[in-house]
Amino acid sequence: MEISTPVKKTSSIIPLITMTLLFFMWGFITCMNDILIPHLKEMFRLTFLQSMLVQFAFFGAYFIGSLIYFMISYYKGDPINKVGYKKGIISGVILSAVGCCLFYPAASLEVYGVFLAALFVLGLGFTILQITANAYVTLLGPEESASSRLNLTQAFNSFGTTIAPVLGGHLIYTLFLVDGKVTADSTRIPYLIFAGILIALAIIISQVKLPSFSSEESEERGLGALKFPQLKMGIFGIFCYVGAEVGIGSLLISFMAQEDIMNLPEVVSKNYLALYWGGAMIGRFLGAISLSSLAQGKKLIYMILAAAAVYGVVFSIVDLTFAQTSFFIIFIILNIIAFVIGKSAPARTLVLFAGVNIALLLLSVFSKGSMALYPILGIGLFNSIMFSNIYTLAISGLGKYVSQGSSLLVMAILGGALVPLIQGGLADAIGIQNSFFLPAACYGYILFFGLYCMKRIQVSVDKPVRVNH
Repeated sequence: MEISTPVKKTSSIIPLITMTLLFFMWGFITCMNDILIPHLKEMFRLTFLQSMLVQFAFFGAYFIGSLIYFMISYYKGDPINKVGYKKGIISGVILSAVGCCLFYPAASLEVYGVFLAALFVLGLGFTILQITANAYVTLLGPEESASSRLNLTQAFNSFGTTIAPVLGGHLIYTLFLVDGKVTADSTRIPYLIFAGILIALAIIISQVKLPSFSSEESEERGLGALKFPQLKMGIFGIFCYVGAEVGIGSLLISFMAQEDIMNLPEVVSKNYLALYWGGAMIGRFLGAISLSSLAQGKKLIYMILAAAAVYGVVFSIVDLTFAQTSFFIIFIILNIIAFVIGKSAPARTLVLFAGVNIALLLLSVFSKGSMALYPILGIGLFNSIMFSNIYTLAISGLGKYVSQGSSLLVMAILGGALVPLIQGGLADAIGIQNSFFLPAACYGYILFFGLYCMKRIQVSVDKPVRVNH
């Protein structure tokens, strides 16, 4: 029987927990690319440009996969409306596991191209997850709290990216070294472990009862989603955000190895990389609170408590002293202040965070030593809500075109393939430090998109969705 009703919070708890587990593992494996880049660069003696082919293969798969999805939806109708979100999510998890398994032949053959092929397949699996899981989370409740829910799941995605540099770095650079040397074999066992975890996760998801959704309006074919200006602008916003975040993370270990910055070895710098991604986790937990429907007074109290708790978690993960991480508290305080000024408005908060990131990047470019490193690590905190806020603003009001719009936004994750590649070329030509002007320009566009949405878009309508029982 089909009834049209808003989804109750009680009916969304188990599905939301399941999605949170998925987002965690997804973030962990994605961040492993930052560990692979210096590993493969050393092993195959690559330039910065060549080593960035890791991100080009992985995030290029997002573009190819979402382009295929969009073409199918254009000619045949939306595939997710036909097969359902649950089957779509499971297929994405299984394909991702296949990509992890391909690291075994890649390590055996010791061919860089085979590693890139494995990353491409892994990226295709994550493409399906991006299209299905993000849209699914936004449907698990009222539209005005969609950013809060997405920030919550993205926070656990960031928990995965925080653990990955430390645990993943230990797996590759310590536990599975061969005769004390970095070799292709050191990637074989870790990625087989990841494949096993993903398969187990697919089994769990198949056993969990997930509500299914469909649009109240009749499905239409064609390019209907592109008639919405916020979507068209949001596509390039996602391109810029993912490109900037991935480009910064990809070069951080090499940046910290520079003599005039910190001259740190990889075994130490991976801990600072965890701070960069840990900042995104802290910011997303704060974003889930800030963008919720709680009273403003309670929000501030909960945000301070959450920030202290999550900072404690991050501090316990990284192999750094309190003195080495205490500077991060300043950025956390600045992050909370920005959330308060943002007043729970996704567009206003996006503008503030983009502006702060531009300032932090410029400070890092024109400084040396720790004063160049600390600001760039703080950027993770202000990256935190960007994906979910851009995504929510871009699909707001799309109605029956939400899934098609989602596929176009996922297609824009191509930024994670192209921007780091361009930045790698800039690093070879003008130095790593000066290459950070590129992500600063990306945040400039995000600031512009946020200003546009402040005037034109208001996410406040609680529309019912159709639940199939």
